[in-house]
Amino acid sequence: MRTLEKKLKAGILGGTGMVGQRFITLLENHPWFEVTTIAASGRSAGKRYEDCVAGRWKMATPIPESVKDIIVKDVKDVEAVAAEVDFLFSAVDMTKEEIRAIEEEYAKTETPVVSNNSAHRWTPDVPMVIPEINIDHFDVIEAQKKRLGTTRGFIAVKPNCSIQGYVPALAAWREYEPYEVVVCTYQAISGAGKTFKDWPEMVENIIPYIGGEEEKSELEPLRIFGRVENGEIVKSDEMTITAQCVRVPVLEGHTAATFVKFRKKPESKEALIEKLRAFKGFPQEADLPSAPKPFIQYLEEDNRPQVKADVYYENGFGVSIGRLREDTVYDYKFIGLAHNTVRGAAGGAVLCAEALTEKGFITAK
Repeated sequence: MRTLEKKLKAGILGGTGMVGQRFITLLENHPWFEVTTIAASGRSAGKRYEDCVAGRWKMATPIPESVKDIIVKDVKDVEAVAAEVDFLFSAVDMTKEEIRAIEEEYAKTETPVVSNNSAHRWTPDVPMVIPEINIDHFDVIEAQKKRLGTTRGFIAVKPNCSIQGYVPALAAWREYEPYEVVVCTYQAISGAGKTFKDWPEMVENIIPYIGGEEEKSELEPLRIFGRVENGEIVKSDEMTITAQCVRVPVLEGHTAATFVKFRKKPESKEALIEKLRAFKGFPQEADLPSAPKPFIQYLEEDNRPQVKADVYYENGFGVSIGRLREDTVYDYKFIGLAHNTVRGAAGGAVLCAEALTEKGFITAK
């Protein structure tokens, strides 16, 4: 891992919510980035960060000392926020239309925005990236800059938390041409920004519907596996995915029960497992600060992966796969697990920012 001469100044839009809090904890003592600015709604503006989150801090670790006294700014005070940072993480809680507008407004101040939000995931020239899989999609940033009229400002996004437990396996197996996928995700309540204290009705309960998740689970992987063409991302037509998404009484960790058909028959189950264990991408090759090594762990035990045992594999940045076996209807089936607010949200955005920094897209102003 290389060392930067001086840490880059990072801001967090929506820093008081659950994902914003996760950004705060992940960036504590980060070797490349330092949180210097936090912005939130007008209700929080002008207050110390510690006071803004008093009584609603949702992380297991305490509020980092380095951010307690930061005076929170109004997220709509774009020029003032942008003036204090080299780049921004976005986790704002607004309508999609408002998010699209304000993220573009920040980008036009020549400030790169790495977003956890879904608003720009289908904007043709905005890259939606899992850095181990489709780092080449950052190539569309130059086309986006032309559209925005910027020289260094742009928007990049990370994909939905629900896909993180199974898409890496599909990426590891692409040479076998997976073409039909059935997945059922069992999603933690933190994906809704909740704890059991906030949402007591989830205790001993399952809700068989999460708004928008099934569409994201079925379509976003096709954009991840897509290609850059004429300054836009064109989604892949190589596979069809159907999904059911269920909210379960778990705090952290999305589990995915996945069934796959391949056009090319894998040599064996062992060959598929070896592909998982060997799979790596730019974060591992560039030795990025948050890169999990290895990216995917395969667990041989029949009762793994488990949320309690495995969700923090590689500090929550890694993916756990288990129970790979032949199926009677599909070719193979497996269970995947990923931490939804680390790999699936704030951590995925941090890893994207590290990759963008390593590639020269994010620099000091």
